[in-house]
Amino acid sequence: MATMQAKSVRRREDLRLLTGQGNYAADAAPTGLATAVFVRSPHAHARIERIDTAAAGALPDVLAVYTHADLTDVAPIAGGIGFLRPDGGPAPKTDRPLLATGRVRFVGEPVAMIVAMTRAAALAAAEMVAVDYSSLPVVTEPAAALAAGAAVVWDDVPDNIGFLWQRGDAAGTDTALARSAHVTTLDFTVSRVTANSLEPRGAWACIAADGRIEVHASHQSPFALRNGMASGNFGIPNTEIRVLPGDVGGSFGMKSGVHQESVLVAWAARRLGRPVRWISDRTEGFLTDEQAREMRVYASLGLDTDGKFSALKLRWDVNLGAYVSGRSAWGVGNIGGIAGVYVIPFIEAQVCGVLTHTVPTAAYRGAGRPEATYAIERLIDVAARETGIDPYELRRRNLIPPAAMPYKTALTFTYDCGEFEGNMRDATALADFHAFPHRQAEAARAGKLRGIGLCNCIEVAGGPFLRPAKDTASLRLTEDGGLLLRSGSMSVGQGLETAFTQLVAARFGLSPDQVRWQGGDTDLLPSGKGNGGSGALCIGGSAVTLAVDKVIEKARRIAAEMLEAAVVDVELADGRFTIAGTDRSVDLAAVARWTHDPAHVPPGEEGGLVESGEFSPTAVTFPNGTHICEVEIDPDTGMTEIVGYSAVEELGRVLNPMLVAGQIHGGVVQGVGQALGEAILHDAESGQMLTASFMDYQMPRADDYPEFRLATREVPTAVNPLGAKGVGEAGTVGALGAAMNAINDALAPLGIRHFDMPATPARVWAAIQAAKR
Repeated sequence: MATMQAKSVRRREDLRLLTGQGNYAADAAPTGLATAVFVRSPHAHARIERIDTAAAGALPDVLAVYTHADLTDVAPIAGGIGFLRPDGGPAPKTDRPLLATGRVRFVGEPVAMIVAMTRAAALAAAEMVAVDYSSLPVVTEPAAALAAGAAVVWDDVPDNIGFLWQRGDAAGTDTALARSAHVTTLDFTVSRVTANSLEPRGAWACIAADGRIEVHASHQSPFALRNGMASGNFGIPNTEIRVLPGDVGGSFGMKSGVHQESVLVAWAARRLGRPVRWISDRTEGFLTDEQAREMRVYASLGLDTDGKFSALKLRWDVNLGAYVSGRSAWGVGNIGGIAGVYVIPFIEAQVCGVLTHTVPTAAYRGAGRPEATYAIERLIDVAARETGIDPYELRRRNLIPPAAMPYKTALTFTYDCGEFEGNMRDATALADFHAFPHRQAEAARAGKLRGIGLCNCIEVAGGPFLRPAKDTASLRLTEDGGLLLRSGSMSVGQGLETAFTQLVAARFGLSPDQVRWQGGDTDLLPSGKGNGGSGALCIGGSAVTLAVDKVIEKARRIAAEMLEAAVVDVELADGRFTIAGTDRSVDLAAVARWTHDPAHVPPGEEGGLVESGEFSPTAVTFPNGTHICEVEIDPDTGMTEIVGYSAVEELGRVLNPMLVAGQIHGGVVQGVGQALGEAILHDAESGQMLTASFMDYQMPRADDYPEFRLATREVPTAVNPLGAKGVGEAGTVGALGAAMNAINDALAPLGIRHFDMPATPARVWAAIQAAKR
């Protein structure tokens, strides 16, 4: 296993980004750049009867107005997914048109594209496009969509079921539940949210001097975007498209996959022979960014007479939105997390993907992991209250012991390692958990309701589970003795440039300033993972480590030749190769010069020292932890205050504790933010979005949160050379369950068995009033 030194190093990219030197999709100003805007449907479901673009096309500075009829040489975004429907047939192939034709199926679906010399001219032209619609019946949420007589999203899918995924021992689970001493049953909702990344989606494209399509997109997976556009939309070799994301201001899963707008600006650039750019505004983002999380959960947990779990049965009715595609798998790939960190002998799980007249849903930080953890952890809290067993103790007595590792759960995952009771012990110490009754009594004397929520979390990282991701990297020793690192993992604001250069510098004994980093450009490497799935360090960092190993070994052999010594006697430290036990040495710059000296370069070969690394793990990793949230509710106003938050995360080996803390902070805020207020809501009759601005969509703010108390534990994994497990989604996975358990604990003395998110003041106040009545 490679040596990895844990050290908090400040983010090197921040100075550049905070002083206006970032390079985002909206920053470039190439000669002849045109602006694209879209005419979008104001209806959630309607037939398109007529589109008249003549007046728009006649306006000054308007270069072109396009509709679906113009897109004869570019394909739609392919629909369908490799899951079956209840009748055993395949999921419907709901191809997503780049511009709608025949029918629109959600508010915001693009109908026409205007390209003009200025944004003002494009917006003026958009107002002049006349579209005649005939409105059709609408359905926006899963339960309504599954009901008899519901509006139909696709005529050939009359039941609105996109797929039904099923796993586990159904007969064994039913038998075990029937024999259980106690069964806790709970139906509850996970609300719909949107990513609201700091930088909106956007892209510009041009035709490069070599004739290839060049796409500059705010995107987290450039190779996936390139390959998807080339083969799926344009029908050309991957090498005919180059993707260069530049800086990306947050992604969270929403900026992966192929987006209609990226394809269309590339198509328009090729059609017009000039650069074309589209940048989303905030309203567009609310209406058209892929959203996430929404589902109705039906769950039952069995317990025996000793409070040991006997069986778990669960069904998710997931809102897919209007289209089924590979992006719709977010509710399936990580459902294995419902097993939690517990011994549960029998599990049956179903995921029903339901079509509605809403924007499609897809991966968002955690992508099914927070929902799975919330499901099991909420059930456990309700079961604890029903059985009279302390919630901490009920969890503790059902934990998977370290001696059982590797442990195959009763559903899909096999955990390679973990010490879950240590997480609980350390987290309760951080939170002063066992003194909570004191604080609760003090709050009651002040007229407040105080609650505490415990959540054990585990997630899969570096997936998909059955097909772990692969990444590549290259490392070059430059002529000045520095290093140039190219990584297939994509930095989207999480500090990857800092982490990877720190990793390389530590191995060579250099300052991180002596390591340059490049990433994102699909011309730099043959392939790359991009960003997602908490796999940057455990997969991308492992690829970097393999490249480092090769460069060090090759440089050591050269240094040995220069020093006229045996390779085994040459050691590397502080950027110098030294013969052990002597003061004879050469530095990296001397080795670099040697590799560029024509006298040492074989004929026909390029000088220099460069090596590559490619890593694909044999299995995924499983970061895990314990989160504890403490809240205080004012019953007169319904206002919920987070008064304490503690978390212990077991992440395997940690490289940069400061970056880890930042990732956990952000993840916790996104999870608690959803619990407290974030929610995308639709009018059930019209399908109009009711929360399409920051006036209505409650974003978390810094002053909503106390100082977080965080700690990490190291139980290294053996599935990668660094022993790292990943951190990117860890905070979110634990936060949703911890916050909702705390809110429900505060409300439980009023007789409220379960309260659904979001805990806005109005909803909490209404629940309190209803309980009093």
